[in-house]
Amino acid sequence: SSITRGFDNDTGTLSSSRMSRHLIAKSLQAAIRPSLIPTRYGGQHASRSFSYVLDGWGGQGGGSSWQWPVTKPNTVFNIVPQGHKYVVERFGKLHSIQDSGYFFAIPWVDQIAYVIDIRERAMDIPPQAAITRDNVSVEVSGNLFIKFQDPQAAAYGALNPLYSVTQHAQSAMRSAIGEMELDEILHGRARLNALIKGSLQEAALPWGLEIRRYEITEITPDQQIRTAMDKQAAAERDRREHVLRAEGDKQRAQLTSEGVKISLTNESEGNLIKIRNEAEASKQKILLEAQGQAEAIRLTAQAQAEALAMIAEQLNREGGQEAARLALARDYVSMYGEMGQQSNTIMFNDRPADVNALLSQAVLSMNAAANAAKVPSLPENSHGENQSS
Repeated sequence: SSITRGFDNDTGTLSSSRMSRHLIAKSLQAAIRPSLIPTRYGGQHASRSFSYVLDGWGGQGGGSSWQWPVTKPNTVFNIVPQGHKYVVERFGKLHSIQDSGYFFAIPWVDQIAYVIDIRERAMDIPPQAAITRDNVSVEVSGNLFIKFQDPQAAAYGALNPLYSVTQHAQSAMRSAIGEMELDEILHGRARLNALIKGSLQEAALPWGLEIRRYEITEITPDQQIRTAMDKQAAAERDRREHVLRAEGDKQRAQLTSEGVKISLTNESEGNLIKIRNEAEASKQKILLEAQGQAEAIRLTAQAQAEALAMIAEQLNREGGQEAARLALARDYVSMYGEMGQQSNTIMFNDRPADVNALLSQAVLSMNAAANAAKVPSLPENSHGENQSS
C-alpha cells in the first residue's frame, strides 16, 4: 500500500527517488524501531508525505487522537492484540477483517491497511464560541466518548472519521446552544448533552462509530455576563440574608410573645390560686371565730346559769336572805362610788331599809349601766331627761 502511494500523481508511474526513500525508511523502521510505522493522511497531496508515529495499540490509537489511519507492516505471522481489529487489503482491495489473535498474510500482496482500536475512547472538544437564544456569547467545551463498531465502515466510510465526528460535534454543540437560553444551559446540561448526542449518533453511523455519550465540561460566558452574574449572585445572597434575618426576627418576636403570654397566664393562675386560698383561709377564720364565740357564749350562759342556780340554792338556805342583802348593800355602795366618779348627780333611795326597793333600784341601775355600755355617747338633753326621770 505504501508503494502504491508512491506513484506520481501526474504520470501515474513509480518514481525511482520516491521508491528509494520509501525502501530506506522501511529498512530503518524494521532495523532500528519496529514500533515506528508510517502514517498516511488522506488526499492526493497528503499522500506524498509520511510521518512516523507510535503504533496505535494503546492509549487513544497512537500519538494524537486525530491520528488516522493507523497501519502496521505485514510480518507474515501477524498478531492482533485484544481490543483491536485489523483491516487487511489484498492488491489495494478489502480482503478480510481480522479479530484478536494471529493470522498469516502474504507479504507484498496482503497489507494491514487499518488498525482499528475498538475500545471506547474520549476525545476533547475544544472551547467553541456560540450565541444563545437570548443573545449571550459563551464558550463551551466538552468530552466526546466514542467507540468503533464497524471496522469496514470506519475504514472506508470517511476519509478521517475521528476528525469528521469531532467537527460534527462542534457544529451540533453550537446548534444546540443556539436553541437554549443561558439559564437553561447552566441548569440543564443533561438536556444539552442529550441534544448533542442525538445529533451525533445519526451522523456517525456511516462512519462505523457509536456515540456513547457527550459531556459538557465548561461553559464560559463573556466578561460582561460574568460580571452581571456575579452581581446577581451577590444580590441573591443579600436577599437571602435579609430574608433569614427577617425570619429570625419574626421567630424571636413570636417566641417572646409566647413567653409573655405564658408568663401572664401563669401569673393570673397564681393570683387566682392565691385569692382562692385567701378566701378559704378567711372562711376558715370566720368559721373558727364564730365557733369560738358560740362556744364562749355557751360557756358564759352555762356559767351564768350555774351561778344563778347556786345563788338560788344559797338564798333558799338559812341565812341566805341576809347574805344576799349584805352583798347587795356592798354592791350598792360600790355602784354609788362609781357613779360619783363619773357624774355629779347621785341618786339615793329614800327607803334604804327596804330591801325590795333597794333591789329594784339596783336592777334599774344595772340596766342603765348596760344601756350606757351599748350606747357610749348620747346627746346632753337625753342625759338631762334621764337624770330628771
